[in-house]
Amino acid sequence: MSTETQNDGDDLEERVANFLRRNFPQIQMHGGSAAIQDLDRETGEVSIALGGACSGCGISPMTIQAIKSRMVKEIPEIEKVNATTGMDGGGDMGGMSPSFPGETVDDDAEPDEGPEAPF
Repeated sequence: MSTETQNDGDDLEERVANFLRRNFPQIQMHGGSAAIQDLDRETGEVSIALGGACSGCGISPMTIQAIKSRMVKEIPEIEKVNATTGMDGGGDMGGMSPSFPGETVDDDAEPDEGPEAPF
């Protein structure tokens, strides 16, 4: 039975990788890359690193927003997506702390819907 669990985990990682390739070919077309840094199957949390031309790109925050919102919808096992561009070499968005849909809610306001991705 542990073999089935391992196969399920490998399948999840493959589905996340396929999601990135299928939904964001623009990343590669523009010299960028997207890689799975960590995948916690128990919590359903995945960390994605955007690299190459994505570091410092003006629309990378929209790309990150799109990855976060689409992945949790398309892959039911994924509960949370962490994505960074590593603009400062440390993988933390160069000290910025951008807001993404569903992450911030003011007490009296609606959830932040964020910008629409151009793809």
